[in-house]
Amino acid sequence: MTISALLVWLITGLVVGGLAHLLVPGRQRIGILLTLLFGIVGALVGGIVTAAIIGAGHLIITFLVSLVVAALLIAVVSHPTGRRYVYGRRRRVLR
Repeated sequence: MTISALLVWLITGLVVGGLAHLLVPGRQRIGILLTLLFGIVGALVGGIVTAAIIGAGHLIITFLVSLVVAALLIAVVSHPTGRRYVYGRRRRVLR
């Protein structure tokens, strides 16, 4: 892997991560480095999954799959399900 290929992955990851960050509703409290990392992971997984299912050379489909994977990663990390505090108030736990 050459340096230019790494730069392309980083730029693609940044674009995919930024767009995925915009697609996820609500406020995400993750930084730019985590967004970049999720974008790179999304781009890698999207490329591997698309190449395995329909073959290489489908750039638009690969980009869309990468965007979905990165958005799912951001949603899972920034919106955990087991929160005890909702909108600044403590939620009651029924027992």
